[in-house]
Amino acid sequence: MATPRVDFYVLASANPAARLRVACKLIEKAYLGEHRVRVQFDPGGDIAALDDLLWTFADQSFVPHERLGSGDGQAADVRAPVALADDDAADDADLLVNLAAGVPAAFQRFARIIEIVDADAERRRLGRERFRHYRAHGIEPGNRDVKD
Repeated sequence: MATPRVDFYVLASANPAARLRVACKLIEKAYLGEHRVRVQFDPGGDIAALDDLLWTFADQSFVPHERLGSGDGQAADVRAPVALADDDAADDADLLVNLAAGVPAAFQRFARIIEIVDADAERRRLGRERFRHYRAHGIEPGNRDVKD
């Protein structure tokens, strides 16, 4: 299994809505590039907000997606190219957009991982922990500053 490419997108704003808007843009770009995308949340996270925003963030956009709830960890029968999930069920995505606090256990099965970190102090701290986690696994993450 190849080592995933990991990129951190770092926002100047602490506004949680800005983080979700950037996620929508990156998800749309991946979808248009014919990637299968998993967006990972913690249980009780912003999954509903992103689900709504994917329908409304741009007038000319359409990102087919489905929401997978907290389940039993069984493989999901995902039909849409974008899956919003808050559990560890397996799917066939090649790109992970991680909006969870930690690194998903099966992170190495993805070809690419996108981490989005805003300026909220706690999310920055957790982002640094995830950065260190990837480095400890032999991955040198990229870093991109985003104007939001």
